[in-house]
Amino acid sequence: MARQARLLLPNTPLHLIQRGNNRSVCFAEDDDCRSYLELLYDISRACAVDVHAYVLITNHVHLLVSPRGESSAISAMMKGLGQRYAQRFNRLYHRTGTLFEGRFRSCLVAEPPYLLACHAYIELNPVRAGMVAHPGDYCWSSYRANSQAEADRLITPHPTIAALGPTLEQRCGQYRELFRHQLAPKMVDQIRQANHSGLVLGSERFQQQAAELLGRRTTPGKPGRKPRDREV
Repeated sequence: MARQARLLLPNTPLHLIQRGNNRSVCFAEDDDCRSYLELLYDISRACAVDVHAYVLITNHVHLLVSPRGESSAISAMMKGLGQRYAQRFNRLYHRTGTLFEGRFRSCLVAEPPYLLACHAYIELNPVRAGMVAHPGDYCWSSYRANSQAEADRLITPHPTIAALGPTLEQRCGQYRELFRHQLAPKMVDQIRQANHSGLVLGSERFQQQAAELLGRRTTPGKPGRKPRDREV
């Protein structure tokens, strides 16, 4: 059975997750994280993809990205990134074979409340994993760039972030407010479900708009087979 095509739209953010194959380690040392981010910078620029948020965990990656042109640019970016990073990792650690799962998980997200929730979900990942007490304590994420204006050439703020305030100081302050409390469990479940199903995270209105643009379903179908009409 052919797998379903990924939902992609030009200039529309995508929250994606890529895991190590069989959830194996893909970042063993700090230098691995550094090399991955350098490759991500080069390849995302070459593919015309903006990176808004990221976090690197021992066995997986979260990214929030937008294609500036062709929507297929994200798939091209992830393919090139995965190949080049895996070559480096395998050579360094004397291993062979696949490093990442063959297909990354993703969901479309565009509306401000959901986009901001994705920012928080991504950058709170190390806190949920019990690795740090505060997202600012973890160096392999975009939190410091987005909340404290720390220099990070990889990050291109989404217009939703720019709209948080008229000055950089105010924008950072409003961004930090997103982290004053943990995300509501309902929102966490929505993000996970949308990403797992590869569909759309957002309101019913946005889901319908995306469905019309793409010409296909953008929400999970009901389980079970559709019953046949009775013969008359």
